[in-house]
Amino acid sequence: APGPAGRCGWLVWLVPEEMNLSLLPQTLHPLPGTSTDLKALTLFFFPGLSRFFQQPESQTVEENGMARFECRIEGLPSPVITWEKDQVAVPAEPRFITLPNGILQIVDVQESDAGAYRCVATNAARKRYSDDAILSVLKGSQPAVTRDVAIVAAPENTTVVVGESAVMECMASADPTPFVSWIRQDGKPISTDVIVLGRTNLLIPQAHPHHSGVYVCRANKPQTRQFVTAAAELSVLALPSISQSPETISRTRASTARFMCKAEGEPAPVIHWLKNGEPILSNGRVKIQSSGSLVINQIGLEDAGYYQCVAENRLGMACATAKLSVIVREGLPSAPKKVSAVSLSSTTVLVSWERPEYNSEQIIGFSLHYQKALGTDNVEYQFAVNNDTAELQVKDLEPNTNYVFYMVAYSQLGASRTSSSIIVRTLEDVPSSAPQLSLSSTTPADIRVTWLPLPPELSNGKITKYKIDYCTLKEDQISSTEVGANETQITLESLHPNKVYKVRIAASTSAGYGAPSEWTQHRTPDKDNQTHVPFAPTELKVRAKMESLLVMWQPPANHSQISGYKLYYREVGTEETSDENPSDGTEEESWDMGPIKLKKKVKQYELTRLAPGRLYEVKLVAFNKHEDGYAAVWKGKTEKAPVTAVDPPVQKGPPLPPAQVYAESNSSTSIWLRWKKPDFTTVKIVNYTVRFSPWGLKNASLVTYYTSSDEGILISGLKPYTKYEFAVQSNGVGIDGPFSSVVERFTLPDRPSTPPSDLRLHPINPYAVQVHWCPPVEPNGIIVEYVILYNANNTQPDNMWTLLRKQGNIFSAEVHGLESDTRYYFKMGAKTIVGSGPYSNVKDVHTLREKLSDVLDIHSVTGIIVGVCLGLLCILFCMCASFRSGKQREALPGVDSQAARNHSSYHRGRQGPPRPSTKSDSHELESLMSPLSEEVPLPLMDITELTEVHSLIHTSLPDDAIPPNMLVFISSHGKNGPVPTASPCHHQCRRKLCPGDDLGVHPDQ
Repeated sequence: APGPAGRCGWLVWLVPEEMNLSLLPQTLHPLPGTSTDLKALTLFFFPGLSRFFQQPESQTVEENGMARFECRIEGLPSPVITWEKDQVAVPAEPRFITLPNGILQIVDVQESDAGAYRCVATNAARKRYSDDAILSVLKGSQPAVTRDVAIVAAPENTTVVVGESAVMECMASADPTPFVSWIRQDGKPISTDVIVLGRTNLLIPQAHPHHSGVYVCRANKPQTRQFVTAAAELSVLALPSISQSPETISRTRASTARFMCKAEGEPAPVIHWLKNGEPILSNGRVKIQSSGSLVINQIGLEDAGYYQCVAENRLGMACATAKLSVIVREGLPSAPKKVSAVSLSSTTVLVSWERPEYNSEQIIGFSLHYQKALGTDNVEYQFAVNNDTAELQVKDLEPNTNYVFYMVAYSQLGASRTSSSIIVRTLEDVPSSAPQLSLSSTTPADIRVTWLPLPPELSNGKITKYKIDYCTLKEDQISSTEVGANETQITLESLHPNKVYKVRIAASTSAGYGAPSEWTQHRTPDKDNQTHVPFAPTELKVRAKMESLLVMWQPPANHSQISGYKLYYREVGTEETSDENPSDGTEEESWDMGPIKLKKKVKQYELTRLAPGRLYEVKLVAFNKHEDGYAAVWKGKTEKAPVTAVDPPVQKGPPLPPAQVYAESNSSTSIWLRWKKPDFTTVKIVNYTVRFSPWGLKNASLVTYYTSSDEGILISGLKPYTKYEFAVQSNGVGIDGPFSSVVERFTLPDRPSTPPSDLRLHPINPYAVQVHWCPPVEPNGIIVEYVILYNANNTQPDNMWTLLRKQGNIFSAEVHGLESDTRYYFKMGAKTIVGSGPYSNVKDVHTLREKLSDVLDIHSVTGIIVGVCLGLLCILFCMCASFRSGKQREALPGVDSQAARNHSSYHRGRQGPPRPSTKSDSHELESLMSPLSEEVPLPLMDITELTEVHSLIHTSLPDDAIPPNMLVFISSHGKNGPVPTASPCHHQCRRKLCPGDDLGVHPDQ
């Protein structure tokens, strides 16, 4: 079918919608992605009808008795079966009961019922008639009064498909007529849609899964306690159906994609996955869980595509499709370069790499991934690595095993693509086990030692040789011999007859010999008693399995003298003490099992129902009619049970969630999540699923899932100082438990990733600027301080700029002490407890030009004071000259006592001795002043010109030359004459002279 959604692995036919589909047995809805004017058909059958494979049989019954005919036939579509008597349809009487499965029941048989019966099968293809069956009725016969109750036709186990009809037949006879009832064996009530057909049969018109079960027919003889029962099981098969479809998702690179898929059906469907129509194998970072879910870790661009969940049982299959889109952001770092791996030992590999070529400065960390290179269903492991690390030792690997390694780099924006993979093989180690020995003797002076090669998982490398140690039981002197790696047997010669020897073996690789096997004892034959005693079987080899031992051997040299074999075995302790009288086939010994007698032609036997990982001893002897022969013995262990053991047959429910889930911040981008196995569970927990997301997340597509076989995981690639919530789920084989309660944790803070935002500058006077800002978009922690840098020259380095610091909860400041009519450049940074972040872009502002109020500074005020003092001195000089001349002057118009008061106020301000004030004095003083009209006020330009004159002569006073209690007045002429006013220059001066008067932000703060 076209379109990705139709790729479910089978062929469908597409036909036009206008075609008549009434004769087709099955139709499906249009597949997603196909044209809406088409219909999809799974099968197209031509109608047909087979021959009868069961014919009705003739019978003779008593009058008032019961008769039963049955025929069976197959056809497509399923045929409808009717019955005829003497080629006419059977009478429509309650005594004639026709069942849909081809059975005719006749109760209370009458003489008129005798005749030839046949069944007629009809479908769209044709009509078929069965052979005739003759019913004979014995007239006048009376049933025996003492006849016990009996079930004539018992129900049969029946299997139907959902939607088909099902019949549970039950015919019982007795005198009087028995009472028949039905119950379900599981105690559930029989569904209300079940119909009683005739008097005693059950008909289910349309079977559904809830009808499945064991039905019990019970026939009771009236007025007695006699009853009989018959039971049959009804199985309702159902085509697979997807109960939970996977959802289309989008994920960023290096994150985890999880597709949930659940299916229903009978038998329970098996779920497998396809990607773009190709089968997916569960291996490494791609895992198909026992629940049917598909989990893809560390997704890359190559993982994008259409994923199909296919559920299949013997009736058919169902498919659901979802799309995975992989999002790659701009500005991500490129993959780490020059990834290399070197084996340091049999269990350790050193992995090194170089930083990516692009966007390397943005990297916050790396992740190292590895798994076995060969095999299926391998687990991929990963480590989080710090940003300043360029190599890592990976430990706890398996010896002599190929591993695949690759790296991923992370920045704040996301993950890089994966680096190129590299395969490295760990070094060889000594074998972790020794071969298991079998001992036998062909002569009184030798022992034949045989063994099986070690499997790869135990050899830890290539076996180069074997060493066999042996000695008598009571001697300490050990003899040794070595053989090549291709040998599996050796004969120890020149031994003493009738002596107990102990033998062991060790295997060697290039790394040396491993631990030897357990000592195995054997007694050589007696030299003087060989006439009738059979030799031990040769080449005794035992293949150990988890719960069984497969014993194999060859006949002894004198095999013509033996009658058969006797096999013994027992479980022994690993530290069992030596036996002074080891098994030789002639003494009575304690064995768990045996003797197991075998014929002489038998050459192998399997011992079953053993315990995994236990040490067993096996003894095999040949015997004849006179006595038992010498023994061949073997000692070794059964295989250990795998970690993922099979669940017990009865499961009481899903596994409980993990206990004591605890999250611990590891860095600004990673969190350790740890938990403990549930205290009680009825199922075997094989792994855990970790679910996490930013706290309070509403978008379910951003929830991430990890799978862990350990009780802890380091989750990396997180955002700094961000609150995350975590939950953990226990997973059994084929069943998943609920998630634990949510735990929350912040990642550690980091330097701010971005500068303060929305920086705004406003001049407030010629010497100050107002600065406003907002917090950084990515603060990565609590801002503890803001830094303001400003300079009139933006080309100077940062250390030459003036620096202001403000607390982290302040978002505006005034910068004072600037020069007027000057362009200043500002930039800002933010700081957390970890350190400072980047500075913002430079912004500029132009301070205002100076105005009059700005010009009257301390120098201007000083000049005015000096000028006034000089003027007063001149007036005093003139007054003195006037008194000496004795000349009287007339008063000037418009002068009142206010001027005199102003003059006296001036003298009080200087704290000089008081002069006598008379009217004549005032007139003389006024005569020296310029005559001004009362209506003409003193213009402001006069003050300005005075200041300009002061600035030309550069007259200045030190700050301490003006007493703090001095108050200077200048005349300001208004409508009512001159009015004393405080000089604005004085206020400006006081602001600069009072160190405690801080009205703004100064550079020295």
